[in-house]
Amino acid sequence: MQHGSDTQVLRVVAMLACAGVAAGTASPARTLEVGRLTLQRCAHDAWCGTLPRPLDPAGAVSGTVPIYFEYYPHTAASPAAGTLVAAQGGPGYPTTDSRADYLELYGPLRASYDVLLMDYRGTGRSGAIDCKELQRAPRLTEANYGACGRSLGRAAPLYSTALAADDLAGLLDALGIERIGLYGNSFGTYFAQVFALRHPERLGSLVLDGAYPLSGRDHAWYPNYAPAMRAKFNIACERSPACRTIPGSSMDHIAPALAQLRAQPFAAQVRYGDGRVIDFTADAAALAILMFAGSPAYASVRELDAAARAFSAGDRLPLLRLMAETLGSVDSRDPTETPAKFSEGFAAAVFCQDDPQIFDMHLPPAERLVARDRIIGERAASAPDTYAPFTIEEYRRMPLDYAFIDQCVRWPALALTAAPLTYAGTRPPQVPVLVISGEFDNMTSMADGEAAAAHFPRARHIVIANSFHVNALPRPSRRSDCGATLARRFMTQLDAGDGRCAAEIPPLPLVPLFARHLHDLAPAHALPGNEGEEEALRLVSAALFTSADVVTRARENGAGRGVGLRGGTFTTVSEGGGYRLTLHEVRWTEDLSLSGRIDWPGRSGLVRADVEVRSLLANGRLELSWPEGPGDAPATVRGTLGKKLIAAEAPPP
Repeated sequence: MQHGSDTQVLRVVAMLACAGVAAGTASPARTLEVGRLTLQRCAHDAWCGTLPRPLDPAGAVSGTVPIYFEYYPHTAASPAAGTLVAAQGGPGYPTTDSRADYLELYGPLRASYDVLLMDYRGTGRSGAIDCKELQRAPRLTEANYGACGRSLGRAAPLYSTALAADDLAGLLDALGIERIGLYGNSFGTYFAQVFALRHPERLGSLVLDGAYPLSGRDHAWYPNYAPAMRAKFNIACERSPACRTIPGSSMDHIAPALAQLRAQPFAAQVRYGDGRVIDFTADAAALAILMFAGSPAYASVRELDAAARAFSAGDRLPLLRLMAETLGSVDSRDPTETPAKFSEGFAAAVFCQDDPQIFDMHLPPAERLVARDRIIGERAASAPDTYAPFTIEEYRRMPLDYAFIDQCVRWPALALTAAPLTYAGTRPPQVPVLVISGEFDNMTSMADGEAAAAHFPRARHIVIANSFHVNALPRPSRRSDCGATLARRFMTQLDAGDGRCAAEIPPLPLVPLFARHLHDLAPAHALPGNEGEEEALRLVSAALFTSADVVTRARENGAGRGVGLRGGTFTTVSEGGGYRLTLHEVRWTEDLSLSGRIDWPGRSGLVRADVEVRSLLANGRLELSWPEGPGDAPATVRGTLGKKLIAAEAPPP
């Protein structure tokens, strides 16, 4: 598909060849002319530039904003097939800080396609907004959102998605690029749809990965948020052999723990991650943020059902660990408080000025507060199950940027009028569109993806089974290459093919239960040659669950140090497409420790472990293996415990 300007591409290829870049000579040029701009050679094999744009195109507020971008010419000597552009999620992150993700997505296409990355105005190197009240606050409050808006003053409405979309169009003009293939992930899908509304003639194709729909006031309550959250846990349980044998749905299994947290909230102190300690109140709101946030995505769905059942039976630690992992990961702000890494001020400007709200943002904040309380009271009376299984008040105690409905109540009244960012009254863009949704994504749900696709006559919506938020980029929660494969094919052929890979991702292997002691576990199945008794086979089960628990932490957190559920430590280093983990006395139950090595191959392949087992029952050494990814093969275990040979198999952990 031709997305770019032939004359511009031919000129760039010729200049690169003369400079020695395409030819591979030793002295590449330091500058490159593209369109009417002169770009500079910069890191990551990119050509970089800055385009000054009016802060206020209407001229009421003076000044300019520098729009930073990176340009990656195609690598083949023939003319480019087009230009591919990525739109970053967030909002608040700079697109260019995720260059590695986008370049991996575009990697197989870069011989033929140029790539362009642009930081939105107010992010990264495009004049990142630094609202000190938000950027450095210990926690986000209604008051410091309001303070941020006041500090921006008349410039606040100028950090809108609409003007960011116009910046991209202006940049394309300056570079001499006529049409593009645009990929957006998460908030980037919102930006991409706004761009499609304002500049449809510039688009050759559009891929929306984890799509937010452009919706009116009816979306202000986020009506798909809770149904999608409930569905991900219920469906995952239905597809788990162990979970589905327990009467009721996953929501039924979780309900007793929620009831206990409501009746008796308590102060918790939990060691998690690399060994850090977090203090928090274990209550209904802490469970709500765990279930709504989808962070950690894989671990939360894999473990919550079993962790909630353990909690209601008296074993609090598995659920508290999940809560700690969520609370430790939901703050998007960079630990260095650097707005160029993540601008909370930009996020606030977008949320409070572009997104629909339950109240009228043109009201002064004092009047808006009164209206907010009245509107929420009416909602609680008429639709108390809006965020079930949580009450509206429990939901509101989540962090403001996950509950949404109170976030902007103190933001200054919107004084400048702008066209609503919805499809109402507009002509549907005729661009070919691919919408990709993860079945277990409740942030941008399947229903949201369907709503986004419905606005494009030439759209196709594909749901990736048993998958989470954003599926084409190399994220820890991505379970297959299907999303990337579909996106690349669509970018080049305007056709995603039969999409069969979307249905081939296997169900999540849910933890069947959390056990404090070996005798709580079912024994593994003995194979010919096994000499171990039933208790030894329970020990085999514990070794498998301990190993899988460590792998789960590694796939969520990446390389570094970690701690076991009930003690011990491990280290993770990258190796090939996966990790090598070294365990030191890691405990998943209280009466067994594991030391040794685990090789995790990535999303597919065979996990292999060579571990030393210590328990009161027996000590020994076991070799474990189980399949990661599609397939029905069992986990196998061989080795010795005490002086007895062990040969066993079990469902993959």
